[in-house]
Order: sequence, then structure tokens, then C-alpha cells
Amino acid sequence: MSRKSTVGLRDAIEQDIVTGRFAPGDRLDEVTLARRFAVSRTPVREALRQLGAAGFVTIQPNRGAFVAEIGPTRLVEMLEVMAELEGLCARLAARRLDPERRNALLEAHRACEGALGSGDADAYYYENEHFHHAIYAASGNTFLAEQARALHTRLKPYRRLQLRVAGRLGTSFAEHAAVVEAILAGEGDLASQRLKAHVRIQGERFSDFMAALRDGERARWDRASRPSVGYIQPPSTT
Repeated sequence: MSRKSTVGLRDAIEQDIVTGRFAPGDRLDEVTLARRFAVSRTPVREALRQLGAAGFVTIQPNRGAFVAEIGPTRLVEMLEVMAELEGLCARLAARRLDPERRNALLEAHRACEGALGSGDADAYYYENEHFHHAIYAASGNTFLAEQARALHTRLKPYRRLQLRVAGRLGTSFAEHAAVVEAILAGEGDLASQRLKAHVRIQGERFSDFMAALRDGERARWDRASRPSVGYIQPPSTT
């Protein structure tokens, strides 16, 4: 199996964990997974190893792999740290943005706009990853960027799921645009404030979505998830 296929397998198992197909504490049987995905146990084992490194799975000697148990309190704590890390990245990016990183940020932002136009939540999610990584790189602090990427990866499935809330793609992009505007203007404090708010909203939307699934109130989000942040057009690249 190719590396790309292994990544796809890892992402599929990861998504099953987040959506509740595999509950916290569940054992992830290699044979069952291999049969389900029509692969050998080797790529399954590698996918589980990668998920273990990212914190989604715990590997217990002589027992196998189990879904990591992360309670809501822990998740809130992780999102609080993520908001602070990203806020610092945005503040530094506003101070240190050079032409190359400026172009990379705008390119990532435009890619998000393209994905938004397609209405494809998965495509938007992947472009959203690139957007946040562009801000980390623009901070000019390699260590900070590494820490932000590591925690971002750990929270990836949770951030992905909140995009399923009705109207969330549009508001997410509007929040991005507000962050881009502040960074390009050199307004570090404002950029930090806006990006931290963006991360906090992601956590709120994840909690809201899970509650809606649990209570069977999906229709409520069609009414309640109206845009809360207006679209802000970033400056032209010319």
C-alpha cells in the first residue's frame, strides 16, 4: 500500500473516532479493520501507529490499540491552548510578514474561497489546514510553528467536524478574511484577537454539532447558524 493510501486509511479511522463509530476506550482490532478496508494488517498497523503518535489512539503492549479517552474538559483545555498558540502566531505574522509569506497567506486564503464556492466541506477543510499552517509559517518562529502544528494535528478531527454545522463554511471564511485583513495591516493585537476568537468559535460549534446529533435537532442549526461575522475583503495582491 502506498503512503498516500496509508494516509487515507489513517484519516478514515480518525474520522470514525470523531463521529463516534469508535467510542473512547474501544479496542481497534487490526483484523477487523483490515477486512473492512480490504487491506492487509500492515497498513492498518501503520495507520494505528500514526494515530497513536498524534494522540488519537493508545497502544497497549500485548493488548493492542484503543481509542484514546478525551473528556470534554480536556478538549476545552486543548482548545484554549490552541487559541493562544494561534493568536501568538498571528501577532508575530503581522509584525514579520515578508513578501513571500504574504503571498503564501493570500494564496491559501483564495484556495479557501474556491473551496467555499464549491460547497465541498472536505475540500474546504483541507484548504483550511493550509491556511492555518501559512499563518504559523508567517510567524517566523520555527519552534512556535512546530508546537502549533502538533496541537493542530491533535485537534484536527474536532475542527473538521464543526464544519458540518449549517452555514459554518461561510462564517469560517469570513473569520479568516478578518484575520488576513489584520495581519496585512500590521495590526498584531487585532490579528491575535480575531484568530483566538476563530478557534474558540470552532470549539463552540463542535460542541453544538455534537449536541444536535445527540438530541436529533439538526433542523435547529439551519435557523440558528446565520453568519455572525461579515465578509471582509482582504487587500489586493497587486
